[in-house]
Amino acid sequence: MRLTRIPRDPPDGRKGRPHHHKEHARSVIATAMMNRLNHRKFFGINRLGALLFLALGALAWAGPSLAAAGAPQAVIGATTFDFGQIYEDRALTHTFVIKNTGDAPLKIEDVDPDCACTASSYDKTIPPGGEGGITLTIKPFSVLHQFKKETKVRLNDPERPALSLVMVGKAQPFIEIQPSHIVRLRGKPGEDIEGQVRFTSHLPGPWKITEVRNSIPDKIDVTLKPEVPDKVYVLEVHNKWQQSGPYAGLVELLTTSKERPRLIVRVFGELYLPSAGGQ
Repeated sequence: MRLTRIPRDPPDGRKGRPHHHKEHARSVIATAMMNRLNHRKFFGINRLGALLFLALGALAWAGPSLAAAGAPQAVIGATTFDFGQIYEDRALTHTFVIKNTGDAPLKIEDVDPDCACTASSYDKTIPPGGEGGITLTIKPFSVLHQFKKETKVRLNDPERPALSLVMVGKAQPFIEIQPSHIVRLRGKPGEDIEGQVRFTSHLPGPWKITEVRNSIPDKIDVTLKPEVPDKVYVLEVHNKWQQSGPYAGLVELLTTSKERPRLIVRVFGELYLPSAGGQ
């Protein structure tokens, strides 16, 4: 028969090993949890610090480059030019000067005139501290009397991305034709149907009409009368056609002017018979 030894309590009255094992286990678990938490905090703080360090470094590296890039700045004196009083046969040209007071190249991206009669040429890029020009030319015989031509310009200047250039003036014809260079003869055959055209010279010296040519002499008669010698003439056109229906022709006038050596008047006839029972 085997005898079993009964363990005794410790002298201080506490239980033995079971209580001691529980306390030790709790201490080990608590220590492990604290170590794990400290480990996470350490690496979390290190990650955040690394990201901040990289971001600050990137800004420090890019900062001087961004500052050095700068921006263009367009400066232009007058955006409107007045030609004053001119003759219609002249090409009208003006150059608008643009300065770049910025720190980056100024680019003229687009020049858009409001009329096909205006041609443009310009410096596409103006360096910092430099100046360039936009030259606009209105073609001859494109304007008459008081006129205004506008051109829109697009730039890469962030503060002034667009501007408008305007050219104005008063164009006087060498030979003014009133009321028009077209004569219309409407009526019944046998009626006295006529039209008039007045030619006034604005040339500084004497001016004459030396010859008149009629392309339809069987249908109209033409008479030229001087109203003011060497300056104003009146052309009278009379219908002599006695049949109903339309016709067309022209009257050509030769002059002593080098600027306008030839003038044309177009004639349109429209003769109709009275309707049945009408007057």
